[in-house]
Amino acid sequence: MLQRIQTIYLLIAFIATGILPFAFPLWVTKTGENYYFIRDLSFVMLFAFSTTLSVISILTYKKRKNQFVMGRLNIILNLILLGLFVFRLFNLSGETDPEKIVSEKGIGVILPIVSIVFLGLANKAIKKDEDLVKSVDRLR
Repeated sequence: MLQRIQTIYLLIAFIATGILPFAFPLWVTKTGENYYFIRDLSFVMLFAFSTTLSVISILTYKKRKNQFVMGRLNIILNLILLGLFVFRLFNLSGETDPEKIVSEKGIGVILPIVSIVFLGLANKAIKKDEDLVKSVDRLR
């Protein structure tokens, strides 16, 4: 059933990885222009895989075990994406010279964290549903 709570969580994870990266820059470069995820192929691929897994998880609501496995795989993809962001952010300079434009970290970097939180909540709800079905099967 699509009206379960994990569908809402998966939909929020889909929005965090599929829609919001177009709106929020990852960081601001030294020249003052916004750096979006679309400039780097690895970021595009990881966001695309994460978004695709969220959509497939939403559509496979009848197969809870597969949905749970896809959620875990999606969490791993988002952790890899977060690791790439952290690696790139450590390589950005953080100047404090007031005459230069300071490179800033953008809000787009926390999108994988938002996605991980909601994917974890979705997996928790999927596990709860699976346990409920198993307990009902024991009573028969």
